[in-house]
Amino acid sequence: MKKSDTTKIAADTLCCFPLAEAPLSEEDASDLAVVLKALADPVRLRLVSIIAASASGEVCTCDLPDLLDRSQPTVSHHLSLLTKAGIVEREQRGKWAWFRLRHSQIEAISSFLRIS
Repeated sequence: MKKSDTTKIAADTLCCFPLAEAPLSEEDASDLAVVLKALADPVRLRLVSIIAASASGEVCTCDLPDLLDRSQPTVSHHLSLLTKAGIVEREQRGKWAWFRLRHSQIEAISSFLRIS
């Protein structure tokens, strides 16, 4: 999959059936690999965790650099990858962007990984 193709996944929810049900098609495997690669980074996993654990279900980018002990550009880069993979949604409110999980995408990943 070309790098430019990763943006198409953000608009769609993965449509994967459980791992043990049937083999993945080549296209589904490519789509899922993009999402799993986006999650396969400690900073991005922490971002997902911070957003998921937020009482309101969303987090402002203004709070994340301090929580992660990373620079704003680094946090923005990681959030961009999570957004392109369809794992989080971004909403601009004035000067700041707010992020929340795309629960449908998380559920699709979870469903795929469920073996029984």
